[in-house]
Amino acid sequence: MTGPVVVLGDTLLDRDVEGLVNRLCPDSPVPVLDETSSVDRPGGAGLAAVFAAAQGAEVALVTAVADDAGGARLGTLLAAAGVRLYALPLAGATPEKVRLRVRGRVLLRHDRGGAAGVPGQPSDAVLRLIAGASAVLVSDYGRGVAGHPALRAALAATRAPVVWDPHPRGPAAVPGVHLATPNEPEARDLAKTPPGGSRLAAASRSAQALRRRWQARAVAVTLGGDGALLCHAGSTPLVVPAPPAEGDTCGAGDRFASTATLALARGALVSEAVQEAVAEASAYVAGGGVASALPAPVRAVAPAVVTGGSDRIGAGAAGEVVARVRAAGGTVVATGGCFDLLHAGHVATLQAARQLGDCLVVCLNSDASVSGLKGPERPVVPQGDRGRLLAALGCVDAVLIFDEPTPEAALSWLRPDIWVKGGDYASGGGAETLPESEILARWGGHTVVVPYLDGRSTTDMIAAARAGRGSAGWPAATVDPAEAVAQTVVRSTAKGAR
Repeated sequence: MTGPVVVLGDTLLDRDVEGLVNRLCPDSPVPVLDETSSVDRPGGAGLAAVFAAAQGAEVALVTAVADDAGGARLGTLLAAAGVRLYALPLAGATPEKVRLRVRGRVLLRHDRGGAAGVPGQPSDAVLRLIAGASAVLVSDYGRGVAGHPALRAALAATRAPVVWDPHPRGPAAVPGVHLATPNEPEARDLAKTPPGGSRLAAASRSAQALRRRWQARAVAVTLGGDGALLCHAGSTPLVVPAPPAEGDTCGAGDRFASTATLALARGALVSEAVQEAVAEASAYVAGGGVASALPAPVRAVAPAVVTGGSDRIGAGAAGEVVARVRAAGGTVVATGGCFDLLHAGHVATLQAARQLGDCLVVCLNSDASVSGLKGPERPVVPQGDRGRLLAALGCVDAVLIFDEPTPEAALSWLRPDIWVKGGDYASGGGAETLPESEILARWGGHTVVVPYLDGRSTTDMIAAARAGRGSAGWPAATVDPAEAVAQTVVRSTAKGAR
Protein backbone atom coordinates (compact mmCIF):
# COMPACT_ATOMS: atom_id res chain seq x y z
CA MET A 1 0.00 0.00 0.00
CA THR A 2 1.35 3.42 -0.96
CA GLY A 3 -1.39 5.52 0.60
CA PRO A 4 -4.18 5.24 3.14
CA VAL A 5 -7.33 3.23 2.56
CA VAL A 6 -10.11 5.78 2.22
CA VAL A 7 -13.66 4.99 3.29
CA LEU A 8 -16.22 7.47 1.96
CA GLY A 9 -19.90 7.54 2.80
CA ASP A 10 -22.59 8.14 5.38
CA THR A 11 -21.82 7.53 9.05
CA LEU A 12 -24.43 6.92 11.72
CA LEU A 13 -24.21 6.58 15.49
CA ASP A 14 -25.31 3.07 16.45
CA ARG A 15 -26.28 2.18 20.01
CA ASP A 16 -27.00 -1.35 21.20
CA VAL A 17 -29.06 -1.40 24.39
CA GLU A 18 -29.03 -4.81 26.05
CA GLY A 19 -31.59 -5.73 28.68
CA LEU A 20 -34.05 -8.19 30.16
CA VAL A 21 -37.80 -8.50 29.64
CA ASN A 22 -39.69 -9.88 32.63
CA ARG A 23 -43.04 -8.09 32.43
CA LEU A 24 -45.49 -6.23 30.23
CA CYS A 25 -46.21 -2.52 30.42
CA PRO A 26 -49.31 -1.95 32.62
CA ASP A 27 -50.89 0.59 30.26
CA SER A 28 -50.19 -1.23 27.00
CA PRO A 29 -49.56 -4.89 26.07
CA VAL A 30 -45.90 -4.37 25.16
CA PRO A 31 -42.77 -5.77 26.82
CA VAL A 32 -40.76 -3.63 29.22
CA LEU A 33 -37.00 -3.72 28.64
CA ASP A 34 -34.89 -3.30 31.77
CA GLU A 35 -31.56 -1.97 30.46
CA THR A 36 -28.46 -3.76 31.72
CA SER A 37 -25.82 -2.29 29.39
CA SER A 38 -25.34 -0.22 26.28
CA VAL A 39 -22.59 0.21 23.70
CA ASP A 40 -22.13 3.06 21.22
CA ARG A 41 -20.28 2.50 17.95
CA PRO A 42 -19.86 4.13 14.57
CA GLY A 43 -22.35 2.76 12.05
CA GLY A 44 -22.54 2.79 8.27
CA ALA A 45 -19.33 3.98 6.64
CA GLY A 46 -17.89 4.54 10.11
CA LEU A 47 -18.21 0.85 10.97
CA ALA A 48 -16.55 -0.16 7.69
CA ALA A 49 -13.68 2.20 8.52
CA VAL A 50 -13.34 0.73 12.03
CA PHE A 51 -13.19 -2.79 10.56
CA ALA A 52 -10.48 -1.77 8.10
CA ALA A 53 -8.41 -0.07 10.80
CA ALA A 54 -8.76 -3.12 13.06
CA GLN A 55 -7.08 -5.20 10.34
CA GLY A 56 -4.00 -3.00 10.50
CA ALA A 57 -4.64 -0.59 7.64
CA GLU A 58 -4.07 3.16 7.73
CA VAL A 59 -7.63 4.39 7.31
CA ALA A 60 -9.11 7.80 6.59
CA LEU A 61 -12.87 8.34 6.70
CA VAL A 62 -14.57 10.99 4.56
CA THR A 63 -18.06 11.52 5.93
CA ALA A 64 -20.54 14.21 6.96
CA VAL A 65 -20.82 15.05 10.66
CA ALA A 66 -23.40 17.30 12.29
CA ASP A 67 -22.75 19.98 14.91
CA ASP A 68 -24.40 18.08 17.75
CA ALA A 69 -23.60 15.72 20.61
CA GLY A 70 -24.00 12.69 18.37
CA GLY A 71 -21.37 14.04 16.00
CA ALA A 72 -19.01 14.65 18.90
CA ARG A 73 -19.54 11.10 20.13
CA LEU A 74 -18.73 9.74 16.67
CA GLY A 75 -15.51 11.74 16.60
CA THR A 76 -14.42 10.21 19.91
CA LEU A 77 -15.26 6.65 18.86
CA LEU A 78 -13.48 6.96 15.51
CA ALA A 79 -10.37 8.41 17.13
CA ALA A 80 -10.31 5.48 19.57
CA ALA A 81 -10.39 3.10 16.60
CA GLY A 82 -7.42 4.81 14.96
CA VAL A 83 -9.47 6.23 12.08
CA ARG A 84 -8.54 9.68 10.75
CA LEU A 85 -11.73 11.66 10.31
CA TYR A 86 -12.11 14.05 7.37
CA ALA A 87 -15.49 15.54 8.24
CA LEU A 88 -17.76 17.43 5.88
CA PRO A 89 -20.27 19.84 7.44
CA LEU A 90 -23.73 18.29 7.78
CA ALA A 91 -26.96 20.22 8.01
CA GLY A 92 -29.41 18.77 10.52
CA ALA A 93 -28.80 16.11 13.14
CA THR A 94 -26.52 13.10 13.35
CA PRO A 95 -28.55 10.03 12.35
CA GLU A 96 -28.80 7.44 15.12
CA LYS A 97 -29.96 3.82 15.18
CA VAL A 98 -30.81 2.43 18.60
CA ARG A 99 -31.29 -1.34 18.82
CA LEU A 100 -33.09 -2.72 21.87
CA ARG A 101 -31.83 -6.27 22.38
CA VAL A 102 -32.66 -9.21 24.60
CA ARG A 103 -30.18 -12.11 24.83
CA GLY A 104 -28.49 -10.89 21.66
CA ARG A 105 -31.69 -10.64 19.60
CA VAL A 106 -33.14 -7.33 18.43
CA LEU A 107 -36.50 -6.55 20.01
CA LEU A 108 -36.97 -3.13 18.41
CA ARG A 109 -34.96 -0.61 16.40
CA HIS A 110 -35.45 3.09 16.98
CA ASP A 111 -34.16 5.44 14.26
CA ARG A 112 -33.76 9.13 14.93
CA GLY A 113 -32.12 12.12 13.32
CA GLY A 114 -34.76 12.85 10.70
CA ALA A 115 -34.32 13.24 6.97
CA ALA A 116 -30.85 13.29 5.49
CA GLY A 117 -29.10 16.64 5.68
CA VAL A 118 -27.04 18.19 2.90
CA PRO A 119 -23.28 17.48 3.14
CA GLY A 120 -21.01 20.49 2.77
CA GLN A 121 -18.15 20.99 0.36
CA PRO A 122 -15.00 18.85 0.70
CA SER A 123 -11.70 20.62 1.33
CA ASP A 124 -8.72 20.41 -0.99
CA ALA A 125 -7.15 18.03 1.54
CA VAL A 126 -10.05 15.59 1.05
CA LEU A 127 -9.67 15.67 -2.74
CA ARG A 128 -5.91 15.07 -2.43
CA LEU A 129 -6.61 12.22 -0.03
CA ILE A 130 -8.80 10.42 -2.56
CA ALA A 131 -6.28 10.97 -5.34
CA GLY A 132 -3.47 9.42 -3.28
CA ALA A 133 -5.38 6.51 -1.75
CA SER A 134 -4.26 2.89 -2.06
CA ALA A 135 -7.94 1.93 -2.35
CA VAL A 136 -11.31 3.58 -1.79
CA LEU A 137 -14.46 2.05 -0.31
CA VAL A 138 -17.68 3.95 -0.97
CA SER A 139 -20.04 2.87 1.81
CA ASP A 140 -23.33 4.41 0.74
CA TYR A 141 -26.19 4.52 3.20
CA GLY A 142 -28.41 6.75 1.10
CA ARG A 143 -27.86 10.00 2.98
CA GLY A 144 -26.05 12.07 0.35
CA VAL A 145 -22.28 11.77 0.73
CA ALA A 146 -21.83 9.37 -2.20
CA GLY A 147 -23.84 11.70 -4.43
CA HIS A 148 -21.76 14.82 -3.75
CA PRO A 149 -20.60 16.12 -7.18
CA ALA A 150 -17.08 17.09 -6.06
CA LEU A 151 -16.52 13.74 -4.39
CA ARG A 152 -17.85 11.83 -7.40
CA ALA A 153 -15.48 13.73 -9.68
CA ALA A 154 -12.57 12.83 -7.38
CA LEU A 155 -13.63 9.17 -7.32
CA ALA A 156 -13.86 9.04 -11.10
CA ALA A 157 -10.37 10.53 -11.43
CA THR A 158 -8.49 8.44 -8.85
CA ARG A 159 -6.19 5.65 -9.98
CA ALA A 160 -6.90 3.66 -6.85
CA PRO A 161 -9.22 0.65 -7.00
CA VAL A 162 -12.73 1.69 -5.95
CA VAL A 163 -15.20 -0.64 -4.22
CA TRP A 164 -18.80 0.59 -4.21
CA ASP A 165 -21.20 -0.74 -1.57
CA PRO A 166 -24.51 0.69 -2.84
CA HIS A 167 -27.81 1.59 -1.25
CA PRO A 168 -31.24 1.57 -2.97
CA ARG A 169 -31.78 5.24 -2.05
CA GLY A 170 -28.29 6.24 -3.15
CA PRO A 171 -26.83 7.27 -6.50
CA ALA A 172 -25.39 5.00 -9.18
CA ALA A 173 -21.76 4.01 -8.83
CA VAL A 174 -19.29 6.21 -10.68
CA PRO A 175 -18.23 4.63 -13.99
CA GLY A 176 -15.29 2.25 -13.88
CA VAL A 177 -15.38 1.04 -10.27
CA HIS A 178 -13.40 -2.16 -9.71
CA LEU A 179 -16.09 -3.88 -7.68
CA ALA A 180 -19.68 -3.20 -6.59
CA THR A 181 -21.00 -5.20 -3.64
CA PRO A 182 -24.81 -5.08 -3.35
CA ASN A 183 -26.59 -7.68 -1.30
CA GLU A 184 -29.26 -9.79 -2.94
CA PRO A 185 -32.31 -7.56 -2.21
CA GLU A 186 -30.35 -4.42 -3.12
CA ALA A 187 -29.20 -5.89 -6.42
CA ARG A 188 -32.72 -6.98 -7.32
CA ASP A 189 -34.14 -3.57 -6.40
CA LEU A 190 -31.44 -1.52 -8.14
CA ALA A 191 -31.53 -3.61 -11.33
CA LYS A 192 -35.33 -3.91 -11.34
CA THR A 193 -34.92 -7.64 -11.96
CA PRO A 194 -38.22 -9.34 -12.80
CA PRO A 195 -39.13 -12.44 -10.80
CA GLY A 196 -38.56 -15.89 -12.24
CA GLY A 197 -35.89 -18.54 -12.50
CA SER A 198 -33.57 -19.82 -9.84
CA ARG A 199 -32.02 -17.71 -7.12
CA LEU A 200 -28.57 -17.80 -8.71
CA ALA A 201 -29.98 -16.97 -12.14
CA ALA A 202 -31.82 -13.94 -10.72
CA ALA A 203 -28.69 -12.78 -8.88
CA SER A 204 -26.64 -13.18 -12.05
CA ARG A 205 -29.12 -11.15 -14.12
CA SER A 206 -29.10 -8.41 -11.49
CA ALA A 207 -25.31 -8.33 -11.33
CA GLN A 208 -24.84 -8.22 -15.10
CA ALA A 209 -27.44 -5.47 -15.46
CA LEU A 210 -25.74 -3.35 -12.82
CA ARG A 211 -22.29 -4.05 -14.25
CA ARG A 212 -23.36 -2.77 -17.66
CA ARG A 213 -25.34 0.19 -16.33
CA TRP A 214 -22.55 1.35 -14.01
CA GLN A 215 -19.70 0.37 -16.36
CA ALA A 216 -18.25 -1.54 -13.41
CA ARG A 217 -15.45 -4.04 -13.88
CA ALA A 218 -17.19 -6.55 -11.60
CA VAL A 219 -20.25 -6.92 -9.38
CA ALA A 220 -20.40 -9.29 -6.42
CA VAL A 221 -23.89 -9.99 -5.09
CA THR A 222 -23.70 -11.17 -1.49
CA LEU A 223 -26.08 -14.03 -0.67
CA GLY A 224 -26.02 -14.04 3.10
CA GLY A 225 -25.07 -17.42 4.49
CA ASP A 226 -24.70 -18.81 0.96
CA GLY A 227 -21.67 -16.68 0.08
CA ALA A 228 -21.47 -14.45 -3.00
CA LEU A 229 -21.86 -14.50 -6.76
CA LEU A 230 -19.24 -12.59 -8.78
CA CYS A 231 -19.88 -11.43 -12.35
CA HIS A 232 -17.15 -10.18 -14.73
CA ALA A 233 -17.55 -8.96 -18.27
CA GLY A 234 -18.28 -11.86 -20.63
CA SER A 235 -17.41 -14.55 -18.11
CA THR A 236 -19.31 -17.27 -16.37
CA PRO A 237 -20.32 -16.10 -12.87
CA LEU A 238 -18.13 -17.28 -10.02
CA VAL A 239 -20.02 -18.65 -7.03
CA VAL A 240 -18.06 -18.36 -3.78
CA PRO A 241 -19.73 -20.53 -1.11
CA ALA A 242 -19.56 -19.57 2.55
CA PRO A 243 -18.72 -21.89 5.40
CA PRO A 244 -21.62 -22.55 7.78
CA ALA A 245 -22.11 -19.65 10.21
CA GLU A 246 -24.90 -18.62 12.53
CA GLY A 247 -25.12 -15.47 14.59
CA ASP A 248 -25.73 -11.73 14.47
CA THR A 249 -25.38 -10.58 10.84
CA CYS A 250 -25.46 -6.84 11.65
CA GLY A 251 -22.40 -5.32 9.98
CA ALA A 252 -21.56 -8.39 7.89
CA GLY A 253 -21.95 -6.42 4.65
CA ASP A 254 -19.57 -3.75 5.93
CA ARG A 255 -17.11 -6.45 6.92
CA PHE A 256 -17.35 -7.99 3.44
CA ALA A 257 -16.81 -4.68 1.66
CA SER A 258 -13.93 -3.52 3.88
CA THR A 259 -12.13 -6.86 3.53
CA ALA A 260 -12.46 -6.81 -0.26
CA THR A 261 -11.14 -3.23 -0.34
CA LEU A 262 -8.08 -4.10 1.73
CA ALA A 263 -7.35 -7.09 -0.51
CA LEU A 264 -7.49 -4.91 -3.64
CA ALA A 265 -5.22 -2.37 -1.95
CA ARG A 266 -2.66 -5.16 -1.51
CA GLY A 267 -2.85 -6.01 -5.22
CA ALA A 268 -5.18 -9.02 -5.10
CA LEU A 269 -7.33 -10.03 -8.07
CA VAL A 270 -11.02 -9.24 -7.76
CA SER A 271 -11.85 -12.95 -7.51
CA GLU A 272 -9.28 -13.35 -4.72
CA ALA A 273 -10.67 -10.29 -2.92
CA VAL A 274 -14.23 -11.67 -3.03
CA GLN A 275 -13.14 -15.08 -1.75
CA GLU A 276 -11.27 -13.45 1.13
CA ALA A 277 -14.27 -11.23 1.88
CA VAL A 278 -16.68 -14.18 2.01
CA ALA A 279 -14.42 -16.07 4.41
CA GLU A 280 -13.93 -13.03 6.64
CA ALA A 281 -17.65 -12.12 6.73
CA SER A 282 -18.56 -15.71 7.62
CA ALA A 283 -16.00 -15.81 10.41
CA TYR A 284 -17.31 -12.46 11.65
CA VAL A 285 -20.88 -13.79 11.95
CA ALA A 286 -19.78 -17.06 13.53
CA GLY A 287 -17.61 -15.16 16.02
CA GLY A 288 -20.50 -13.18 17.46
CA GLY A 289 -20.87 -10.29 15.02
CA VAL A 290 -20.24 -6.69 15.88
CA ALA A 291 -20.41 -7.24 19.65
CA SER A 292 -17.27 -9.36 19.44
CA ALA A 293 -15.55 -7.73 16.47
CA LEU A 294 -15.66 -4.15 17.75
CA PRO A 295 -12.09 -3.25 18.80
CA ALA A 296 -11.47 -3.07 22.53
CA PRO A 297 -10.46 0.65 22.49
CA VAL A 298 -13.84 1.52 20.96
CA ARG A 299 -15.79 -0.61 23.45
CA ALA A 300 -13.86 1.02 26.28
CA VAL A 301 -14.69 4.62 25.35
CA ALA A 302 -16.58 6.08 28.29
CA PRO A 303 -19.97 7.72 27.80
CA ALA A 304 -19.89 11.37 26.86
CA VAL A 305 -18.93 13.64 29.75
CA VAL A 306 -21.99 15.35 31.19
CA THR A 307 -21.47 18.48 33.25
CA GLY A 308 -24.17 20.56 34.83
CA GLY A 309 -24.33 24.08 36.10
CA SER A 310 -23.93 25.95 32.82
CA ASP A 311 -25.59 25.99 29.44
CA ARG A 312 -22.18 26.76 27.90
CA ILE A 313 -20.64 23.38 28.78
CA GLY A 314 -20.80 20.18 26.76
CA ALA A 315 -20.97 18.95 23.18
CA GLY A 316 -24.52 20.22 22.73
CA ALA A 317 -23.59 23.74 23.79
CA ALA A 318 -20.45 23.78 21.64
CA GLY A 319 -22.35 22.43 18.64
CA GLU A 320 -25.06 25.08 18.92
CA VAL A 321 -22.50 27.89 19.07
CA VAL A 322 -20.50 26.57 16.14
CA ALA A 323 -23.60 25.94 14.00
CA ARG A 324 -24.92 29.45 14.66
CA VAL A 325 -21.62 31.11 13.78
CA ARG A 326 -21.16 29.03 10.62
CA ALA A 327 -24.71 29.78 9.47
CA ALA A 328 -23.91 33.50 9.73
CA GLY A 329 -20.67 33.07 7.77
CA GLY A 330 -18.51 33.73 10.83
CA THR A 331 -15.15 32.37 11.99
CA VAL A 332 -14.94 29.58 14.56
CA VAL A 333 -11.95 29.75 16.93
CA ALA A 334 -10.92 27.02 19.36
CA THR A 335 -8.19 26.53 21.92
CA GLY A 336 -7.47 23.88 24.50
CA GLY A 337 -5.64 22.83 27.60
CA CYS A 338 -5.91 21.60 31.17
CA PHE A 339 -6.56 25.01 32.79
CA ASP A 340 -5.99 23.38 36.17
CA LEU A 341 -5.46 26.68 37.96
CA LEU A 342 -6.95 29.48 35.91
CA HIS A 343 -4.45 32.36 35.99
CA ALA A 344 -3.75 35.65 34.23
CA GLY A 345 -1.71 33.94 31.51
CA HIS A 346 -4.68 31.75 30.62
CA VAL A 347 -7.02 34.73 30.54
CA ALA A 348 -4.69 36.70 28.26
CA THR A 349 -4.52 33.78 25.82
CA LEU A 350 -8.30 33.29 25.85
CA GLN A 351 -9.00 36.98 25.30
CA ALA A 352 -6.53 37.15 22.42
CA ALA A 353 -8.01 34.01 20.87
CA ARG A 354 -11.57 35.35 21.04
CA GLN A 355 -10.54 38.47 19.11
CA LEU A 356 -9.57 36.30 16.12
CA GLY A 357 -13.12 35.22 15.27
CA ASP A 358 -16.78 35.21 16.11
CA CYS A 359 -16.81 32.57 18.84
CA LEU A 360 -14.33 30.74 21.07
CA VAL A 361 -14.73 27.09 22.07
CA VAL A 362 -12.36 25.80 24.75
CA CYS A 363 -11.44 22.10 24.54
CA LEU A 364 -10.81 21.15 28.16
CA ASN A 365 -8.91 18.04 29.24
CA SER A 366 -11.01 15.89 31.57
CA ASP A 367 -9.73 14.79 34.98
CA ALA A 368 -8.64 11.42 33.55
CA SER A 369 -6.86 13.15 30.67
CA VAL A 370 -5.05 15.57 32.99
CA SER A 371 -3.93 12.73 35.28
CA GLY A 372 -2.55 10.85 32.31
CA LEU A 373 -0.58 13.88 31.15
CA LYS A 374 0.47 15.48 34.46
CA GLY A 375 0.54 12.63 36.96
CA PRO A 376 -1.78 11.19 39.62
CA GLU A 377 -1.72 14.33 41.80
CA ARG A 378 -3.32 16.42 39.08
CA PRO A 379 -5.71 18.03 38.52
CA VAL A 380 -6.00 20.17 41.61
CA VAL A 381 -9.37 21.50 40.46
CA PRO A 382 -11.91 18.95 39.15
CA GLN A 383 -13.23 19.19 35.60
CA GLY A 384 -16.69 20.39 36.61
CA ASP A 385 -15.26 23.40 38.41
CA ARG A 386 -12.67 24.07 35.71
CA GLY A 387 -15.39 24.01 33.08
CA ARG A 388 -17.65 26.37 35.01
CA LEU A 389 -14.82 28.83 35.64
CA LEU A 390 -13.95 28.94 31.94
CA ALA A 391 -17.60 29.23 30.90
CA ALA A 392 -17.98 32.23 33.25
CA LEU A 393 -15.44 34.23 31.24
CA GLY A 394 -17.00 36.64 28.79
CA CYS A 395 -14.47 35.70 26.10
CA VAL A 396 -15.48 32.00 26.16
CA ASP A 397 -18.60 30.94 24.26
CA ALA A 398 -18.57 27.20 25.04
CA VAL A 399 -16.49 24.54 26.81
CA LEU A 400 -16.08 21.00 25.47
CA ILE A 401 -14.57 18.44 27.85
CA PHE A 402 -12.65 15.54 26.29
CA ASP A 403 -11.14 12.38 27.78
CA GLU A 404 -8.36 11.64 25.30
CA PRO A 405 -4.68 12.70 25.71
CA THR A 406 -5.03 15.03 22.70
CA PRO A 407 -8.00 17.00 21.34
CA GLU A 408 -7.89 15.25 17.94
CA ALA A 409 -11.40 13.80 18.23
CA ALA A 410 -12.87 17.08 19.46
CA LEU A 411 -11.16 19.07 16.71
CA SER A 412 -12.21 16.61 13.99
CA TRP A 413 -15.80 17.20 15.00
CA LEU A 414 -15.65 20.96 15.72
CA ARG A 415 -13.59 21.75 12.60
CA PRO A 416 -12.59 25.24 13.82
CA ASP A 417 -11.28 27.73 11.32
CA ILE A 418 -8.50 28.70 13.73
CA TRP A 419 -6.76 26.74 16.51
CA VAL A 420 -4.92 28.90 19.04
CA LYS A 421 -2.07 28.17 21.43
CA GLY A 422 -0.23 30.44 23.85
CA GLY A 423 3.14 31.87 22.77
CA ASP A 424 5.15 29.41 24.87
CA TYR A 425 4.47 26.85 22.13
CA ALA A 426 6.35 28.93 19.58
CA SER A 427 9.81 27.99 20.87
CA GLY A 428 9.94 24.94 18.61
CA GLY A 429 9.93 26.98 15.43
CA GLY A 430 6.49 28.48 15.02
CA ALA A 431 2.84 27.56 14.72
CA GLU A 432 3.52 25.09 11.91
CA THR A 433 5.16 22.77 14.45
CA LEU A 434 1.99 22.39 16.52
CA PRO A 435 0.75 18.79 16.49
CA GLU A 436 -2.75 20.05 15.69
CA SER A 437 -1.59 21.59 12.39
CA GLU A 438 -2.02 18.36 10.42
CA ILE A 439 -5.54 17.92 11.80
CA LEU A 440 -6.59 21.49 10.94
CA ALA A 441 -5.28 21.02 7.39
CA ARG A 442 -7.94 18.35 6.76
CA TRP A 443 -10.61 21.03 6.38
CA GLY A 444 -8.45 24.04 5.53
CA GLY A 445 -8.13 25.41 9.05
CA HIS A 446 -5.09 27.18 10.47
CA THR A 447 -3.06 27.10 13.68
CA VAL A 448 -1.79 30.30 15.25
CA VAL A 449 0.12 31.37 18.35
CA VAL A 450 -0.87 34.38 20.44
CA PRO A 451 1.31 36.25 22.97
CA TYR A 452 1.73 34.58 26.33
CA LEU A 453 2.36 36.31 29.66
CA ASP A 454 5.76 35.30 31.07
CA GLY A 455 6.04 34.05 34.62
CA ARG A 456 2.62 32.42 34.79
CA SER A 457 2.75 28.66 35.21
CA THR A 458 0.25 26.36 36.86
CA THR A 459 3.02 23.95 37.82
CA ASP A 460 5.05 26.73 39.48
CA MET A 461 1.97 28.03 41.25
CA ILE A 462 1.22 24.62 42.72
CA ALA A 463 4.84 24.16 43.75
CA ALA A 464 4.90 27.56 45.41
CA ALA A 465 1.69 26.84 47.29
CA ARG A 466 2.95 23.51 48.54
CA ALA A 467 6.25 25.06 49.59
CA GLY A 468 4.42 27.81 51.48
CA ARG A 469 6.05 30.64 49.59
CA GLY A 470 4.62 33.43 47.50
CA SER A 471 5.02 33.75 43.74
CA ALA A 472 4.02 36.26 41.12
CA GLY A 473 0.35 36.76 41.67
CA TRP A 474 0.23 33.77 44.02
CA PRO A 475 -0.60 34.15 47.74
CA ALA A 476 1.58 32.53 50.37
CA ALA A 477 0.10 29.30 51.68
CA THR A 478 1.26 27.77 54.93
CA VAL A 479 -1.61 25.43 55.71
CA ASP A 480 -3.43 24.01 52.70
CA PRO A 481 -2.70 24.94 49.07
CA ALA A 482 -6.40 24.54 48.24
CA GLU A 483 -7.13 27.82 50.04
CA ALA A 484 -4.49 29.59 47.95
CA VAL A 485 -5.96 27.99 44.84
CA ALA A 486 -9.38 29.34 45.70
CA GLN A 487 -8.03 32.87 46.18
CA THR A 488 -6.25 32.81 42.84
CA VAL A 489 -9.27 31.43 40.99
CA VAL A 490 -11.51 34.12 42.44
CA ARG A 491 -9.12 36.85 41.29
CA SER A 492 -8.65 35.34 37.81
CA THR A 493 -12.38 35.04 37.14
CA ALA A 494 -13.37 38.46 38.41
CA LYS A 495 -15.49 40.70 36.23
CA GLY A 496 -12.40 42.54 35.10
CA ALA A 497 -11.30 39.43 33.17
CA ARG A 498 -14.35 39.55 30.95
